Amino acid sequence: MRKKITVIGAGNVGASCATRLADKELGDVVIVDILEGVPTGKGLDIRQSCPVEGSDVKVVGTNDYQETANSDIVVVTAGFARKPGMSRDDLLWANYEVVASTVRQAVQHSPNAILIVVTNPLDAMCHVAWKVSGFPKNRVVGMAGILDTARFRAFLAEALDVSVESVVAFVLGGHGDTMVPLVRYTSVAGIPVTDLLDEATLHQIVERTRFGGGEIVKYLKTGSAYYAPSAATVEMVESILKDKKKVLPCSVLLEGEYGINGLFVGVPVKLGASGVEKIYEIKLTEEERAALHKSAAAVQELVNVMKPKLEAAGA
Repeated sequence: MRKKITVIGAGNVGASCATRLADKELGDVVIVDILEGVPTGKGLDIRQSCPVEGSDVKVVGTNDYQETANSDIVVVTAGFARKPGMSRDDLLWANYEVVASTVRQAVQHSPNAILIVVTNPLDAMCHVAWKVSGFPKNRVVGMAGILDTARFRAFLAEALDVSVESVVAFVLGGHGDTMVPLVRYTSVAGIPVTDLLDEATLHQIVERTRFGGGEIVKYLKTGSAYYAPSAATVEMVESILKDKKKVLPCSVLLEGEYGINGLFVGVPVKLGASGVEKIYEIKLTEEERAALHKSAAAVQELVNVMKPKLEAAGA
């Protein structure tokens, strides 16, 4: 029996996710959105691309969460996109309501699913999804570090004129301007990147990575990135459904790891059939640890703001 994947949100990120999922033949795909006709039309369009791609999966779009029943994975992309001048944090209250409402409906029909959260501000929305769903922490995970790392790798490969496949790197911390690209753990075919680029160039690439999403928003003006976020999300789905056990930087609930407790923060994890199967606690320098804690503090501020509302809702 094929796996079933629900994508909540038929916007640019959601539709791109659904297309990539169908192209990779990872499972039957359901796109759900409140906009009448939009998910249905996009689902039909994607399904009609399957014969060309040679993909034998079903793709449907709907406004009814009943059609999402018994999904193995639920990907949450619904929400408002950033506009120029907005930070991810500015989206907090608008997307709080969206995530809380959609997750409640999704888990009612798919109580055994694994939740992958994409909606910004990412780490705070993971917290909302975890509280609202009542799921154990291994079944709620946020897409952030893979995207941030992909940007870091792309910029490094461009600077060095090498294949992106040769660049190994990862980014820790919250999905925001305080993220922590770890230069010390970055290499090109095993060669430390610090042997290949000078400190000033590396600093410039790190800063561009931190503000990579904002750079795209500035150019698009009416939206934010969706090709790279959808690709990153699909890598997570594939690792879970195929039990590949890839080690990827994702936003997960930390309970003491890295000296952080009760917050979703991006760290390296193993993704397999049961979701988050292991959190890797790597050795950090004092400077790196301080940067990670600064990033976690930014997430904590948002969680503190939301706490009264979550408690009032019984989450």
